[in-house]
This record gives sequence, C-alpha cells and structure tokens, in this order.
Amino acid sequence: MDEWEEQETATSGTCALTSDTSTGGRGGRGRGRGGFKNSFFSDGDGQNNTAERSSFSRRGGRGRGRGFGRTDHSDFDANEEDGDNKNVSRGRRGGSYSQGGEQGGRGGFGGGYRGKDEEVFAQGHGDTPAENADASDRPRVTYVPPPPSEDEESIFSHYESGVNFDKYDEILVDVSGTNPPPAIMTFDEAALCESLKRNVSKSGYVKPTPVQKHGIPIISAGRDLMACAQTGSGKTAAFLLPILQQLMADGAAASCFSEMQEPDAIIVAPTRELINQIYLEARKFAYGTCVRPVVVYGGVSTGHQIRDLSRGCNVLCGTPGRLLDMIGRGKVGLTKVRYLVLDEADRMLDMGFEPDMRRLVASPGMPSKENRQTLMFSATFPEDIQRLAADFLKTDYLFLAVGIVGGACSDVEQTFVQVTKFAKRDQLIDLLKSTGSERTMVFVETKRQADFIATILCQEKFPTTSIHGDREQWQREQALGDFRSGKCSVLVATSVGARGLDIPDVQFVVNFDLPNNIDEYVHRIGRTGRCGNTGRAVSFYDPGADSELARSLVTILSKAQQEVPSWLEESAFSGHSPSGFNPPRKHFASTDLRKGPQGGFFQDGSVTSQLAAQTAADDEEWE
Repeated sequence: MDEWEEQETATSGTCALTSDTSTGGRGGRGRGRGGFKNSFFSDGDGQNNTAERSSFSRRGGRGRGRGFGRTDHSDFDANEEDGDNKNVSRGRRGGSYSQGGEQGGRGGFGGGYRGKDEEVFAQGHGDTPAENADASDRPRVTYVPPPPSEDEESIFSHYESGVNFDKYDEILVDVSGTNPPPAIMTFDEAALCESLKRNVSKSGYVKPTPVQKHGIPIISAGRDLMACAQTGSGKTAAFLLPILQQLMADGAAASCFSEMQEPDAIIVAPTRELINQIYLEARKFAYGTCVRPVVVYGGVSTGHQIRDLSRGCNVLCGTPGRLLDMIGRGKVGLTKVRYLVLDEADRMLDMGFEPDMRRLVASPGMPSKENRQTLMFSATFPEDIQRLAADFLKTDYLFLAVGIVGGACSDVEQTFVQVTKFAKRDQLIDLLKSTGSERTMVFVETKRQADFIATILCQEKFPTTSIHGDREQWQREQALGDFRSGKCSVLVATSVGARGLDIPDVQFVVNFDLPNNIDEYVHRIGRTGRCGNTGRAVSFYDPGADSELARSLVTILSKAQQEVPSWLEESAFSGHSPSGFNPPRKHFASTDLRKGPQGGFFQDGSVTSQLAAQTAADDEEWE
C-alpha cells in the first residue's frame, strides 16, 4: 500500500512541543479547523514543520469523515486497528475525536491524523492486488529513502555482546525430525568462503549462538527448517550465512539492467522496519562479493525500487504487499527461487498475512515446496501456526527449539505494576523520571494512543517520538533514526515496533498497554536484553482489562525464573482468567507439534495425523 499523498518537506525528527499541541482552534459547524497540530517534529529552530502540522490540522465540518478503514498488511497494521474505526464514520458534536479525513466531526478535533489508511490508492500500485480495484487520481508516492552508507566502518558497526553472552551455551536445545546434521561449535566449522568469513569477523561475531550452531548446518544440508529461538539470539545470521555461502559457492552473480530479475532467495517479513534491517544485514555479509541483495517495501517510490531491482538482485527482501506487487508487474520472476525465508513466521501465517503467503507460493513460476528450501524463524510458534506452516514445508522438515529457562530471557528483568487505566499516565511519567536518559520503548495498543502519549511526554520535557502504521514512511524512518542516534530517548510504538527491531542499547521497555496475547508480550520485551545484554521491562497491569492474560504471564515469569507478584498469581487462579489456558511447556518456548505425548514421533511424522491424540493427551494431563 504505497500510493498515498506524500509530504516532501524534510523534518529533523526532534520533539519540540509548542502551544499548537492544545486542542484549540475554531470548532463549530462547517469549515472550522480542528486544532490538534502534531509538533513532535520540528525543523531545528523551534518552528513547526508545515507538512507535519498539516497532518493533524484538518477541516471540521458536518457529515461523513473517512475513517481508518483500510489496513496495510505489509505493515503490521492488521494488529493496530483502533477497534472502533470504521470505513465511514459520521461526524460528531463537541470535542470528540473524529476519525475523519478531509471532513471530520463538528468542532473539536476536526480531522485527526491523516495517514495512509485514509487514502485511496492509484490503480495498479496497491500493496495487495485486491486494493488495485480502488482506482483514484491520488498522486503516487514520491518518497525516496536516503541510500545506506557506503562507508565500511558504518556498514560493519555493531554493539558489543553483553556480560551474559556466554549464558547462551547453557540454553537447552531440541532438534526434532529425522536425521538432523550435527551442530557446529565455531564459525570455522561452517566452511564459509573467505569473503564471508571476513565479513562475519568484521561484524563482531566471535562464536555462534545456539540457533546459529544448529540452524547453519541444517540449512547448509538443504533441509527445510522451522526454528523457534529467543528474541535477540541471532536468528537473522542463522539463515543469511548459509544462504549467502551457497550462492557464492555456486558463483551466483546479479544480472544487471534486466527487465525482470530472478532472485535465488526471497526473504519476507511483516514490517517495513524489520525487512529493511534484514536487508542491511544481508548487505553487510555480502559486502565485497558478487551477491547483491535488494529490498522492496511500501511507503517508498515504486519507480525507485524498480530501478534498484534492475541493477541486479540475488537476494530479494520484501514485505508481502510490495513483493506481490513487483511480481504482478513482471519485475520479479520466481523460477530460480531456491530459498524462501519467512522471518517472524508466526505473524506471517496468521489471519492477516496467510492469504498473501499462499498467493506468493502459488504465483506463476514459484517452485513447489519439494523443489525449494523453505525456512521459518520466530521467537514463538503456537501450535495452530505450526499446522499452517506444514502446508509450506516438506514433510521431513526439522524443528529447532531453543529453550529459554536460565538463558537469555532471564537477562530481562520483568516487573509488573497493578494500575488502573486512568492512573497509567502519571505512573509512566514517574517511571521515566526515575530512569533518567535511558533509551526506552513504550508500547501502546492503538495508533491514536501512540501519538497522544508521545505528546504528553513531550510536554513533560521527555525527548520523544512515535512510530505506528499511520505515519508516513519518511516519518517512521526518521523516528527510528532519532531513537537509534539518541536524539530522542523515548520511542512510543504500537505493534509495528514489537517484532524483530534490533536497536542497540535499549535499556528499558514499558508496556503501557499489555497486548491481548502472550506471544506479543514476548516479542515486546525482547527489544531489550539482546545479545547477552541486560534490560528491564515494566508492564502496567489493569485488573479490569488484562485478567485474561494473567495465567500466561505467570507462566512466562516462571519460565524465566523471575518473581511472580502474589496479586498476579491470585488474579491468574481466581477463576477470572479464561479456562482455555495453555499449560506451560517445561523448557521451550514452542515444541514440535509432530511429537507425541511421550516425546516420540507419530508414525508418519505429520502434523495432521496426531491432532486428536495430542488433544486427548493434553486433556488427560491437565484435568
């Protein structure tokens, strides 16, 4: 979903609140202007940026305002819907927040934030084929991101592993499936070519993590893989290194200036920020070699990405919508695909993205699963997702589970604060005052809440920025850049920031709103305590809203060998939590669904053959 009206004025990304953050302005009927003007971003001298301000200042007026109805599946926005958003919402009286576009409610907050979800996209340029039916005369996206640095020092910059990095060696690992290859203990055993070995060394890699020790030889052996390992444990390198090694060994070279590029590997991830991060890692490892990675994602000029593709592509990284768009345009051919990688695979196969993934593997020219290697990585693999994943993998795939007990997850100190909904704001301000200038990520449930909390924190003199699916792409990239550089020490994010983002020195994660599922919680707190470093996570628990999560939270705390508050235990087992509680697994975040109740495989090793038996075993164990 890339064709929305692009604001071209550059901003600095700093947080400089002025009186424009008030809710003033002329209300009334008709053409009164709503007064909510975003000033998170200013241009250095304190003057609010015109383009940014115009995103919040919309005409009031009667009648219908366009809401945030459409979601961008390539951007995680399916998880970020505000709940009460509709495709068409009537204007409201007084000071209500109208979810409108050009015409909002009567008076008050006239039109709200005008993001991409309010736009109708040009024909043939949507993020998904279904959206191309909504033709309009909206201007095309013109945003071209700045090119990544060519400076070698910048390319190989990295942050040091933490004091607990050696704890990784103590983590339990389980590889299930038939005839798994032996693990490697060092990168030398991976038999990498000299160029790749040199780039690995420049990247600061000294010894492989557990997911790399087992994942690299499995992929090198040509096996399909479903890998479940903690956040921050090196999953990206685990699949990039063996793929690049094989392409280099086969002498793969990008075909320059070809109308259609036919990559050898396709890597798909759910968010723009994550896929760009994977691309930069691939670019780093492929530095100085003949292999050329390319990235495509929404929010960026399609023509710019097509020109980049035409220069040659061996490894194509993309979000689902833009990737399918490039295939539909005839710019990407699939006949030579040898590797299909789904990062954050549980998210890629949920209800929001599963149709896109099925459309991808069914695209003309895509080799069948028997004739390609399919790799799936995530920190969580619920059983229902494993059932879906079996449709994309060979029947003899291997399942790699890296345990969390006594390992990296215990490096994140998890704290829970019992607080009611309307007391959260003051609690957050007090918390941030006590942390000083530590780099902090604050997670909220809705896009609107992200901007609101960021505004409040700016008023309290905390340098803050925000990231969510309704921000233009240049704003999202700038927000991340300001947070990475330390210009803004606080980043308020929705689910778009929960997955995969590897930002150095995030010391603190705050769950202002707890998510509605435990997997999302695991991913959120995984933004800190990465690569053996320690971190802290504080979660605000509202008894009126979060009780359904209580039992799962107790399980997570117990697994990580952390103290469980007595009030949380009481809430978990008082009968208010749902009866459909999944019992904790003893050692691993996820286990291979193909295993029987005694740890052995069912006769044909398939997923579907054992569902009834597994259910019966679970019922018997937990009655």
